[in-house]
Amino acid sequence: MRVYIKLFLTAIFWGGTFVAARVVAQHVAPYSASFLRFLTASLFLIVMILMKEGRIPRLERHQVLPAVLLGMTGVFAYNIFFFLGMKSITASRASLIVACNPVCISLLSVLFFRERLHAWKLAGIALCLAGATLVISRGDLASLFTGGVGSGELYLLGCVASWVTYSLIGKVIMKDFSPLAAVTYSCLIGGAALALPACLEDLPGLIGGFFVADWLGILYLGFFGTVLGFFWYYEGILAIGPSRASVFINFVPVSGVLFGWLLLDEAINLSLILGATMVIAGVWLTNRPR
Repeated sequence: MRVYIKLFLTAIFWGGTFVAARVVAQHVAPYSASFLRFLTASLFLIVMILMKEGRIPRLERHQVLPAVLLGMTGVFAYNIFFFLGMKSITASRASLIVACNPVCISLLSVLFFRERLHAWKLAGIALCLAGATLVISRGDLASLFTGGVGSGELYLLGCVASWVTYSLIGKVIMKDFSPLAAVTYSCLIGGAALALPACLEDLPGLIGGFFVADWLGILYLGFFGTVLGFFWYYEGILAIGPSRASVFINFVPVSGVLFGWLLLDEAINLSLILGATMVIAGVWLTNRPR
């Protein structure tokens, strides 16, 4: 029961990251915002792993490549796409696009881990993709073929690809690592990769001009969105598998839309409501027990 509560809270925290990132992205460049998020997260994680496990486990030779891939997919690539997308897309719409993650994870789990794909899962996949298409096109399906889809939506699709890769690699690397160690290494490696491009954005010269809201957003992204979120999500993958753990991402668009409406006064239109309903129903069908 405890793991399910943690996965539910993770989804709520991740819904809030869309609001926090929307605020931060308006004033902080994408590499800088990503670096500060994972610098914050890494400091917390190092303290946590030393308290919980006594040391940071040493990487063996065969573990180096998976650890690097974790950092470069779930941290480096995901967050660049994330902050670039959040400059031009609302928190509500972004959270619904990212809700496609569970469907993609289920499909690739069939391919790589030989999980079974039943008829209702196929129906759920079709429903989820249809809902995501409705959200991405803002209700105008013809815009998909006429260049009407903006760069924000495309960046968020990059987030989906990055996170799916991160989740599947995580299933492999946790044969040797605890969830906390896997998250710590991914944050340290991904954060280190972000340092140079952040400096090229003149982060040292601009950091003094950040607003209080920017720092609060970075702190939220670093601790709640990363430390607790990643750690509890990986605990869930380890305990119940990637497909069943990813179903809790179902709650991310719900909290994302709600937070966007409450905190950012974002409009909720018909295409968003219909798309959200289809995505959530599709994710549930894809991951429902037999």
